[in-house]
Amino acid sequence: MILIKQAKILDEYSDHHDTIQDILIEDGIIKKIASNISEDQQIEHIINVEGLHISIGWIDSSVCSGEPGFEERQTLKNLVNAASIGGFTTVLLNPNNQPNPEEGSQIKSLKNYLNDQPVDLIPIGSLTLSQKGEHLAELYDMKEAGAAGFYDFKKSITNANLMKVALQYSTGFNAVIQSYPENSDLAGKGMVNEDSTTALLGLKSKPAMAETVQVARDLQILSYTGGLLHFPTVSLSESVNLIDEARSQGLSASCSVSINNLLLDSQSLLGFEANFKLDPPLRNEEEKLALVQDVKSGKVQMVTSDHIPLDIEHKKLEFDRAKSGATAIEVTFKALNAVVDTYTSVKLLTGAYDVFPIERPRIKANQKAVITMFTDSENDTITSTDLVSTSKNCALLGCKTRGRVLGIINGKKIKIYE
Repeated sequence: MILIKQAKILDEYSDHHDTIQDILIEDGIIKKIASNISEDQQIEHIINVEGLHISIGWIDSSVCSGEPGFEERQTLKNLVNAASIGGFTTVLLNPNNQPNPEEGSQIKSLKNYLNDQPVDLIPIGSLTLSQKGEHLAELYDMKEAGAAGFYDFKKSITNANLMKVALQYSTGFNAVIQSYPENSDLAGKGMVNEDSTTALLGLKSKPAMAETVQVARDLQILSYTGGLLHFPTVSLSESVNLIDEARSQGLSASCSVSINNLLLDSQSLLGFEANFKLDPPLRNEEEKLALVQDVKSGKVQMVTSDHIPLDIEHKKLEFDRAKSGATAIEVTFKALNAVVDTYTSVKLLTGAYDVFPIERPRIKANQKAVITMFTDSENDTITSTDLVSTSKNCALLGCKTRGRVLGIINGKKIKIYE
Protein backbone atom coordinates (compact mmCIF):
# COMPACT_ATOMS: atom_id res chain seq x y z
CA MET A 1 0.00 0.00 0.00
CA ILE A 2 1.07 3.55 -0.76
CA LEU A 3 -0.15 6.65 1.05
CA ILE A 4 0.27 10.02 -0.63
CA LYS A 5 -0.06 12.76 1.96
CA GLN A 6 -1.40 16.29 1.45
CA ALA A 7 -1.15 16.45 -2.32
CA LYS A 8 -2.73 19.19 -4.38
CA ILE A 9 -4.76 17.46 -7.11
CA LEU A 10 -4.70 19.08 -10.53
CA ASP A 11 -7.28 17.33 -12.71
CA GLU A 12 -10.17 19.34 -14.08
CA TYR A 13 -12.11 16.10 -14.68
CA SER A 14 -11.90 15.16 -10.99
CA ASP A 15 -14.28 16.09 -8.19
CA HIS A 16 -11.13 16.77 -6.16
CA HIS A 17 -9.59 19.22 -8.61
CA ASP A 18 -7.57 22.01 -6.96
CA THR A 19 -7.98 20.53 -3.47
CA ILE A 20 -5.40 19.08 -1.08
CA GLN A 21 -6.07 15.45 -0.23
CA ASP A 22 -4.54 12.20 0.99
CA ILE A 23 -4.65 9.31 -1.51
CA LEU A 24 -4.41 5.65 -0.51
CA ILE A 25 -3.33 3.20 -3.24
CA GLU A 26 -3.47 -0.59 -2.93
CA ASP A 27 -2.48 -3.07 -5.65
CA GLY A 28 -2.41 -0.28 -8.19
CA ILE A 29 -5.95 0.92 -7.37
CA ILE A 30 -6.96 4.18 -5.70
CA LYS A 31 -8.76 2.93 -2.60
CA LYS A 32 -9.53 6.17 -0.84
CA ILE A 33 -9.26 9.94 -1.23
CA ALA A 34 -9.83 12.06 1.85
CA SER A 35 -8.54 15.17 3.60
CA ASN A 36 -6.75 12.99 6.14
CA ILE A 37 -6.05 9.26 6.01
CA SER A 38 -4.43 7.77 9.10
CA GLU A 39 -1.24 5.77 8.76
CA ASP A 40 -1.18 2.09 9.73
CA GLN A 41 1.27 -0.80 9.61
CA GLN A 42 0.00 -2.11 6.26
CA ILE A 43 1.21 0.99 4.45
CA GLU A 44 4.54 0.19 2.85
CA HIS A 45 5.41 3.61 1.49
CA ILE A 46 4.38 7.10 2.57
CA ILE A 47 4.98 10.04 0.23
CA ASN A 48 4.93 13.24 2.21
CA VAL A 49 6.71 16.12 0.46
CA GLU A 50 6.17 19.83 0.96
CA GLY A 51 4.46 21.36 -2.06
CA LEU A 52 3.44 17.97 -3.48
CA HIS A 53 1.14 18.05 -6.52
CA ILE A 54 -0.40 15.17 -8.44
CA SER A 55 -2.19 14.85 -11.76
CA ILE A 56 -3.17 12.02 -14.03
CA GLY A 57 -0.13 10.55 -15.80
CA TRP A 58 1.38 12.69 -18.52
CA ILE A 59 1.68 11.71 -22.20
CA ASP A 60 4.46 12.74 -24.58
CA SER A 61 2.94 12.67 -28.05
CA SER A 62 6.13 12.75 -30.16
CA VAL A 63 9.03 10.59 -28.99
CA CYS A 64 11.78 8.79 -30.88
CA SER A 65 14.05 5.96 -29.78
CA GLY A 66 17.13 4.50 -31.37
CA GLU A 67 15.78 0.99 -30.95
CA PRO A 68 15.06 -0.87 -33.15
CA GLY A 69 17.89 -0.35 -35.59
CA PHE A 70 19.95 2.41 -33.98
CA GLU A 71 20.47 1.14 -30.43
CA GLU A 72 23.70 3.16 -30.06
CA ARG A 73 21.52 6.29 -29.95
CA GLN A 74 19.09 5.05 -27.32
CA THR A 75 17.51 1.75 -26.34
CA LEU A 76 13.83 1.51 -25.51
CA LYS A 77 14.73 0.65 -21.90
CA ASN A 78 16.83 3.80 -21.61
CA LEU A 79 14.01 5.78 -23.21
CA VAL A 80 11.35 4.68 -20.73
CA ASN A 81 13.75 5.41 -17.86
CA ALA A 82 14.23 8.95 -19.18
CA ALA A 83 10.49 9.29 -19.70
CA SER A 84 9.71 8.27 -16.14
CA ILE A 85 12.21 10.81 -14.82
CA GLY A 86 10.37 13.37 -16.94
CA GLY A 87 7.05 12.39 -15.33
CA PHE A 88 5.50 10.61 -18.31
CA THR A 89 3.44 7.46 -17.87
CA THR A 90 2.83 7.09 -21.62
CA VAL A 91 4.89 7.94 -24.69
CA LEU A 92 3.78 7.78 -28.31
CA LEU A 93 6.66 6.21 -30.20
CA ASN A 94 7.35 7.72 -33.61
CA PRO A 95 8.10 5.48 -36.61
CA ASN A 96 11.68 6.67 -36.87
CA ASN A 97 13.59 3.41 -36.80
CA GLN A 98 14.66 0.44 -38.85
CA PRO A 99 12.32 -1.23 -39.52
CA ASN A 100 9.38 1.12 -39.08
CA PRO A 101 6.00 -0.45 -38.27
CA GLU A 102 3.78 -0.95 -41.33
CA GLU A 103 1.57 -3.81 -40.13
CA GLY A 104 -0.16 -5.02 -36.98
CA SER A 105 2.43 -7.57 -35.86
CA GLN A 106 5.10 -4.88 -35.67
CA ILE A 107 2.84 -2.65 -33.57
CA LYS A 108 2.14 -5.50 -31.15
CA SER A 109 5.82 -6.34 -30.85
CA LEU A 110 6.78 -2.76 -29.93
CA LYS A 111 3.81 -2.27 -27.62
CA ASN A 112 4.56 -5.40 -25.60
CA TYR A 113 8.34 -5.12 -25.62
CA LEU A 114 8.64 -3.47 -22.20
CA ASN A 115 5.24 -4.08 -20.63
CA ASP A 116 6.81 -4.56 -17.20
CA GLN A 117 7.91 -0.91 -17.10
CA PRO A 118 5.91 1.99 -15.54
CA VAL A 119 5.86 3.87 -18.86
CA ASP A 120 3.49 2.59 -21.55
CA LEU A 121 4.91 2.59 -25.08
CA ILE A 122 2.22 3.14 -27.71
CA PRO A 123 3.60 3.02 -31.26
CA ILE A 124 2.60 5.30 -34.11
CA GLY A 125 2.49 3.42 -37.40
CA SER A 126 3.87 4.58 -40.72
CA LEU A 127 1.25 6.30 -42.86
CA THR A 128 2.72 5.07 -46.15
CA LEU A 129 4.81 2.08 -47.18
CA SER A 130 8.49 2.74 -46.49
CA GLN A 131 7.36 6.31 -45.75
CA LYS A 132 7.73 7.12 -49.45
CA GLY A 133 4.38 8.92 -49.67
CA GLU A 134 3.13 6.69 -52.48
CA HIS A 135 0.91 3.93 -51.05
CA LEU A 136 -0.89 3.67 -47.70
CA ALA A 137 0.44 1.18 -45.18
CA GLU A 138 -1.80 -1.36 -43.42
CA LEU A 139 -3.64 1.27 -41.39
CA TYR A 140 -6.62 -0.77 -40.21
CA ASP A 141 -4.42 -3.73 -39.24
CA MET A 142 -2.16 -1.46 -37.19
CA LYS A 143 -5.10 0.33 -35.56
CA GLU A 144 -6.53 -3.01 -34.44
CA ALA A 145 -3.12 -3.90 -32.99
CA GLY A 146 -3.10 -0.71 -30.89
CA ALA A 147 -1.38 1.97 -32.95
CA ALA A 148 -2.04 5.50 -31.67
CA GLY A 149 -2.17 6.94 -35.19
CA PHE A 150 -0.28 7.14 -38.47
CA TYR A 151 2.57 9.39 -39.51
CA ASP A 152 5.49 9.51 -41.92
CA PHE A 153 7.89 10.96 -39.39
CA LYS A 154 9.02 14.51 -40.29
CA LYS A 155 8.14 13.88 -43.94
CA SER A 156 5.72 15.99 -45.95
CA ILE A 157 2.87 14.25 -47.73
CA THR A 158 3.29 16.01 -51.06
CA ASN A 159 0.49 14.07 -52.76
CA ALA A 160 -2.70 15.87 -51.76
CA ASN A 161 -4.88 13.08 -53.09
CA LEU A 162 -3.06 10.55 -50.91
CA MET A 163 -3.85 12.67 -47.85
CA LYS A 164 -7.48 12.84 -48.98
CA VAL A 165 -7.67 9.05 -49.37
CA ALA A 166 -5.97 8.49 -46.00
CA LEU A 167 -8.50 10.70 -44.21
CA GLN A 168 -11.47 9.19 -46.04
CA TYR A 169 -10.32 5.63 -45.33
CA SER A 170 -9.49 6.26 -41.68
CA THR A 171 -12.93 7.69 -40.85
CA GLY A 172 -14.27 4.12 -40.92
CA PHE A 173 -12.25 3.17 -37.83
CA ASN A 174 -11.58 6.54 -36.12
CA ALA A 175 -7.84 6.61 -36.72
CA VAL A 176 -5.71 9.71 -36.17
CA ILE A 177 -3.81 10.80 -39.28
CA GLN A 178 -0.77 12.98 -38.63
CA SER A 179 0.56 15.48 -41.13
CA TYR A 180 4.00 16.99 -40.68
CA PRO A 181 3.42 20.72 -41.20
CA GLU A 182 5.90 21.48 -43.94
CA ASN A 183 5.62 21.81 -47.70
CA SER A 184 8.80 20.15 -48.92
CA ASP A 185 8.78 22.01 -52.24
CA LEU A 186 8.80 25.38 -50.48
CA ALA A 187 11.23 24.23 -47.77
CA GLY A 188 13.67 22.88 -50.34
CA LYS A 189 17.05 22.17 -48.75
CA GLY A 190 16.61 24.84 -46.11
CA MET A 191 18.05 24.09 -42.67
CA VAL A 192 17.00 27.16 -40.68
CA ASN A 193 14.18 29.68 -40.55
CA GLU A 194 14.29 32.56 -43.01
CA ASP A 195 14.79 35.68 -40.87
CA SER A 196 17.23 38.53 -40.28
CA THR A 197 19.41 36.50 -37.89
CA THR A 198 19.84 33.48 -40.12
CA ALA A 199 20.55 35.72 -43.10
CA LEU A 200 23.86 36.57 -41.39
CA LEU A 201 24.86 32.92 -41.08
CA GLY A 202 25.05 31.99 -44.74
CA LEU A 203 22.95 28.85 -44.16
CA LYS A 204 20.20 27.68 -46.49
CA SER A 205 16.87 28.82 -45.08
CA LYS A 206 13.21 27.99 -45.59
CA PRO A 207 10.33 30.49 -45.46
CA ALA A 208 7.64 30.38 -42.79
CA MET A 209 5.01 29.80 -45.44
CA ALA A 210 6.46 26.31 -45.99
CA GLU A 211 4.60 25.44 -42.79
CA THR A 212 1.43 27.49 -43.18
CA VAL A 213 0.79 26.44 -46.78
CA GLN A 214 0.88 22.76 -45.79
CA VAL A 215 -1.39 23.32 -42.79
CA ALA A 216 -3.90 25.29 -44.88
CA ARG A 217 -3.91 22.63 -47.61
CA ASP A 218 -4.53 19.74 -45.25
CA LEU A 219 -7.26 21.60 -43.35
CA GLN A 220 -8.99 22.19 -46.66
CA ILE A 221 -8.79 18.47 -47.37
CA LEU A 222 -10.08 17.69 -43.86
CA SER A 223 -13.12 19.92 -44.42
CA TYR A 224 -13.95 17.79 -47.47
CA THR A 225 -13.26 14.32 -46.01
CA GLY A 226 -13.91 14.55 -42.31
CA GLY A 227 -11.75 12.44 -40.04
CA LEU A 228 -9.17 13.07 -37.33
CA LEU A 229 -6.14 15.15 -38.30
CA HIS A 230 -3.21 16.02 -36.05
CA PHE A 231 -0.34 18.38 -36.86
CA PRO A 232 2.73 17.47 -34.78
CA THR A 233 5.18 20.22 -33.76
CA VAL A 234 3.73 23.32 -35.39
CA SER A 235 6.02 26.30 -34.83
CA LEU A 236 4.13 29.36 -36.06
CA SER A 237 1.27 31.33 -34.54
CA GLU A 238 -0.34 31.60 -37.98
CA SER A 239 -0.49 27.81 -38.19
CA VAL A 240 -2.06 27.61 -34.73
CA ASN A 241 -4.68 30.17 -35.72
CA LEU A 242 -5.56 28.22 -38.87
CA ILE A 243 -6.05 25.05 -36.83
CA ASP A 244 -8.00 26.88 -34.13
CA GLU A 245 -10.34 28.35 -36.75
CA ALA A 246 -10.89 24.88 -38.22
CA ARG A 247 -11.75 23.56 -34.77
CA SER A 248 -14.25 26.38 -34.26
CA GLN A 249 -15.95 25.17 -37.44
CA GLY A 250 -16.34 21.68 -36.01
CA LEU A 251 -13.39 19.96 -37.69
CA SER A 252 -11.42 17.39 -35.67
CA ALA A 253 -8.04 19.08 -35.99
CA SER A 254 -5.36 19.33 -33.33
CA CYS A 255 -1.72 20.29 -32.94
CA SER A 256 1.27 19.98 -30.68
CA VAL A 257 4.20 22.33 -30.13
CA SER A 258 7.77 21.28 -29.37
CA ILE A 259 9.22 22.51 -26.09
CA ASN A 260 12.25 23.71 -28.07
CA ASN A 261 10.16 26.22 -30.06
CA LEU A 262 8.73 27.65 -26.84
CA LEU A 263 12.08 28.30 -25.17
CA LEU A 264 14.52 28.95 -28.01
CA ASP A 265 14.72 31.22 -31.04
CA SER A 266 17.03 31.68 -34.00
CA GLN A 267 19.47 33.79 -31.97
CA SER A 268 20.69 30.47 -30.56
CA LEU A 269 22.09 29.61 -33.99
CA LEU A 270 24.75 32.33 -33.94
CA GLY A 271 27.32 29.92 -32.53
CA PHE A 272 26.59 27.27 -35.20
CA GLU A 273 25.95 24.72 -32.43
CA ALA A 274 24.45 21.64 -34.11
CA ASN A 275 22.16 20.85 -31.15
CA PHE A 276 20.08 23.81 -32.30
CA LYS A 277 19.57 22.31 -35.73
CA LEU A 278 15.95 21.25 -35.45
CA ASP A 279 12.88 20.43 -37.53
CA PRO A 280 10.78 22.51 -37.38
CA PRO A 281 13.51 25.16 -37.23
CA LEU A 282 13.86 27.70 -34.46
CA ARG A 283 11.90 30.81 -35.40
CA ASN A 284 12.69 34.43 -34.54
CA GLU A 285 11.97 35.83 -31.09
CA GLU A 286 8.71 37.48 -32.15
CA GLU A 287 7.34 34.17 -33.42
CA LYS A 288 8.49 32.35 -30.30
CA LEU A 289 6.70 34.79 -28.02
CA ALA A 290 3.54 34.60 -30.14
CA LEU A 291 3.63 30.82 -29.89
CA VAL A 292 3.95 31.04 -26.10
CA GLN A 293 0.83 33.21 -26.02
CA ASP A 294 -1.03 30.67 -28.16
CA VAL A 295 -0.08 27.94 -25.71
CA LYS A 296 -1.26 30.02 -22.77
CA SER A 297 -4.55 30.87 -24.50
CA GLY A 298 -5.58 27.24 -24.98
CA LYS A 299 -5.31 27.18 -28.77
CA VAL A 300 -2.63 24.45 -28.61
CA GLN A 301 -3.72 21.00 -27.45
CA MET A 302 -0.38 19.62 -26.26
CA VAL A 303 3.32 20.28 -25.80
CA THR A 304 5.81 17.56 -26.65
CA SER A 305 9.49 16.99 -25.99
CA ASP A 306 9.92 16.05 -29.67
CA HIS A 307 12.64 13.79 -28.27
CA ILE A 308 15.10 12.69 -30.99
CA PRO A 309 18.27 11.01 -29.68
CA LEU A 310 21.30 11.31 -31.96
CA ASP A 311 24.83 10.15 -31.17
CA ILE A 312 27.95 12.27 -31.58
CA GLU A 313 28.63 10.83 -35.03
CA HIS A 314 25.50 12.61 -36.23
CA LYS A 315 25.66 15.75 -34.07
CA LYS A 316 29.31 16.66 -33.44
CA LEU A 317 29.67 17.86 -37.01
CA GLU A 318 29.60 21.08 -38.99
CA PHE A 319 26.10 22.55 -38.77
CA ASP A 320 25.13 21.80 -42.37
CA ARG A 321 26.24 18.15 -42.08
CA ALA A 322 24.62 17.39 -38.71
CA LYS A 323 21.23 15.69 -38.43
CA SER A 324 18.26 17.61 -37.08
CA GLY A 325 16.83 16.81 -33.66
CA ALA A 326 17.34 17.14 -29.90
CA THR A 327 16.55 15.24 -26.72
CA ALA A 328 14.32 16.77 -24.05
CA ILE A 329 12.03 14.16 -22.49
CA GLU A 330 13.68 14.31 -19.04
CA VAL A 331 13.29 18.09 -18.73
CA THR A 332 10.16 19.00 -20.69
CA PHE A 333 7.91 19.56 -17.68
CA LYS A 334 10.18 21.82 -15.69
CA ALA A 335 11.16 23.78 -18.81
CA LEU A 336 7.51 24.24 -19.81
CA ASN A 337 6.54 25.14 -16.26
CA ALA A 338 8.97 28.05 -16.39
CA VAL A 339 7.04 29.75 -19.21
CA VAL A 340 3.41 28.90 -18.32
CA ASP A 341 1.54 28.37 -15.05
CA THR A 342 1.36 24.88 -13.55
CA TYR A 343 -2.32 24.34 -14.41
CA THR A 344 -1.53 25.04 -18.06
CA SER A 345 1.54 22.79 -17.95
CA VAL A 346 -0.55 19.86 -16.73
CA LYS A 347 -3.27 20.51 -19.30
CA LEU A 348 -0.71 20.54 -22.12
CA LEU A 349 1.01 17.38 -20.88
CA THR A 350 -2.30 15.50 -20.65
CA GLY A 351 -3.96 16.94 -23.78
CA ALA A 352 -3.12 13.85 -25.83
CA TYR A 353 -5.88 11.93 -24.00
CA ASP A 354 -8.40 14.11 -25.84
CA VAL A 355 -6.87 13.49 -29.28
CA PHE A 356 -5.49 9.95 -29.41
CA PRO A 357 -7.35 6.69 -28.63
CA ILE A 358 -6.01 6.42 -25.08
CA GLU A 359 -8.37 6.10 -22.13
CA ARG A 360 -8.12 9.05 -19.75
CA PRO A 361 -7.31 7.95 -16.18
CA ARG A 362 -9.33 9.32 -13.30
CA ILE A 363 -8.27 10.40 -9.86
CA LYS A 364 -11.18 8.70 -8.18
CA ALA A 365 -11.72 5.87 -5.71
CA ASN A 366 -11.78 2.36 -7.23
CA GLN A 367 -9.96 3.52 -10.38
CA LYS A 368 -6.52 2.42 -11.56
CA ALA A 369 -3.83 4.76 -10.25
CA VAL A 370 -2.12 6.47 -13.20
CA ILE A 371 -0.47 9.42 -11.52
CA THR A 372 2.41 11.86 -11.91
CA MET A 373 3.78 13.44 -8.72
CA PHE A 374 5.65 16.74 -8.83
CA THR A 375 6.36 20.07 -7.19
CA ASP A 376 6.07 23.44 -8.90
CA SER A 377 8.14 25.93 -6.94
CA GLU A 378 11.87 25.14 -7.28
CA ASN A 379 13.74 27.41 -9.70
CA ASP A 380 16.79 26.04 -11.47
CA THR A 381 18.52 25.73 -14.84
CA ILE A 382 18.99 22.67 -17.03
CA THR A 383 22.45 21.13 -16.82
CA SER A 384 24.06 17.98 -18.21
CA THR A 385 23.33 16.21 -14.90
CA ASP A 386 19.62 16.32 -15.79
CA LEU A 387 20.20 14.15 -18.87
CA VAL A 388 19.92 10.37 -18.57
CA SER A 389 19.29 9.59 -22.23
CA THR A 390 22.18 7.79 -23.90
CA SER A 391 22.45 10.55 -26.49
CA LYS A 392 23.09 13.99 -24.98
CA ASN A 393 22.01 16.20 -27.88
CA CYS A 394 19.83 18.46 -25.74
CA ALA A 395 19.21 22.01 -26.98
CA LEU A 396 17.81 23.24 -23.65
CA LEU A 397 20.98 23.31 -21.56
CA GLY A 398 21.08 26.54 -19.58
CA CYS A 399 17.34 27.22 -19.87
CA LYS A 400 15.48 28.21 -16.72
CA THR A 401 13.16 25.71 -15.04
CA ARG A 402 10.48 25.63 -12.36
CA GLY A 403 9.43 22.54 -10.40
CA ARG A 404 10.59 18.93 -10.42
CA VAL A 405 9.14 15.46 -10.92
CA LEU A 406 8.92 13.26 -7.83
CA GLY A 407 7.73 10.05 -9.45
CA ILE A 408 5.04 8.20 -11.35
CA ILE A 409 2.55 5.46 -10.53
CA ASN A 410 1.07 3.37 -13.32
CA GLY A 411 -1.07 0.73 -11.65
CA LYS A 412 1.26 -1.65 -9.81
CA LYS A 413 4.32 -0.20 -11.56
CA ILE A 414 5.98 2.59 -9.63
CA LYS A 415 9.02 4.87 -9.91
CA ILE A 416 9.64 7.37 -7.14
CA TYR A 417 12.39 9.99 -7.19
CA GLU A 418 11.61 12.02 -4.07
